[in-house]
Amino acid sequence: MVSVDEALNKILSHIHPLGLEKVSILDALGRVIGEDIYATRDIPPLDNSAMDGYALRFEDIQKASADSPIRLEVIEDLPAGSISKRKLEKGKAIRIMTGAPIPEGADTVIPVEETQRENGFVLVFKSSARSENIRKSGEDVKKGDQVISKGDTLRPAEVGMLASVRRSFISVYQRPVVAILCTGDELVDVDGDLDGVKIISSNSYTLTSQVKDCGAIPLQLGIAKDRRDEIEEKLRQGVRADVLISSAGISVGDYDFVKDVMKNLGMEMVFWKVAMRPGQPLAFGTIGGKPVFGLPGNPVSSMISFEQFVRPSLLKMMGHRQLLRPTIQATLKEEIKKKAGRRYFVRGTVSFEKDQYFVTTTGEQGSGILRSMVKANGLIVVPEDQEIVRPGEKVRVQLLDRNF
Repeated sequence: MVSVDEALNKILSHIHPLGLEKVSILDALGRVIGEDIYATRDIPPLDNSAMDGYALRFEDIQKASADSPIRLEVIEDLPAGSISKRKLEKGKAIRIMTGAPIPEGADTVIPVEETQRENGFVLVFKSSARSENIRKSGEDVKKGDQVISKGDTLRPAEVGMLASVRRSFISVYQRPVVAILCTGDELVDVDGDLDGVKIISSNSYTLTSQVKDCGAIPLQLGIAKDRRDEIEEKLRQGVRADVLISSAGISVGDYDFVKDVMKNLGMEMVFWKVAMRPGQPLAFGTIGGKPVFGLPGNPVSSMISFEQFVRPSLLKMMGHRQLLRPTIQATLKEEIKKKAGRRYFVRGTVSFEKDQYFVTTTGEQGSGILRSMVKANGLIVVPEDQEIVRPGEKVRVQLLDRNF
């Protein structure tokens, strides 16, 4: 049995980023870019107005005030997208819209709110600093600037920048296809016949959703009965994917065949069993160089094992640099007791009160109590050597809710 840290290190040493593919920037949100992006021109390309107002010469209005306004002749109305062919001279002004290029001779823009228009003239009631309300050429980006770096995750701002530098298609890291198999005679699909004793295969849906949440592509293989031939048939289909996940059937029961079938398919076992709770019966290996995860069958064990090991692996395959969930220090509100020797992941509810984080458990922590995950927005991480955590003590919490 290996520690959580040792297990993660062993897994990630077998994980490598996939290749690149070209996609439209409208399909690039959340993807990791596989190339450096440079600006091909200044942004903005010309000095332009930051607001609706009047382009004028600073010298003409430096003594303007509410009691002694300056009167200027308006010689043109300049909309955004147009360039003035007029040169501004002393005593003149041009009505200008936000984004319109600054006319020759002008060096300041006065907001329309500080003026009054009358009969072809404008009264300016306030002075300003020279160059005020003018956005300079290249103020955002200079030609040749590196605006996005290889390995960056593309957010809405990066997508907008790609459009600004006229990159409609870019190279991003591929998304792995993740095959998911659940096993067990007791399992039926969500619309199946319960027959009194059957259990709905919720793992098929939680794991699929977790894969999607990472940005990878799930491939449901369905449910296999506890028979070697059926398990092997479905696993053979699964090894065509980039990653294979099996839930249940990897323990030591009479009908736990998955681990043996995986070995028959050529899996090189890296480890089996992790010193954690929930989620101890976890297997990891490779088939033809592809990562294979044998997750526990209990719903909470399966989800937490995915969080600790599968999620970082998928993110690495997609080129991400930040592989782990963010963590915080929070004050525990209730006592937690555990056995030494394993790292516990206790489902918790984090709150922010009086400028600090607090956390309480979600109640019963059985590995089959899926509702404990529904109520949780974090996982309280209790170290292997600790047996009791008392109220008021600080604990480390993995945040599950990115919107918290």
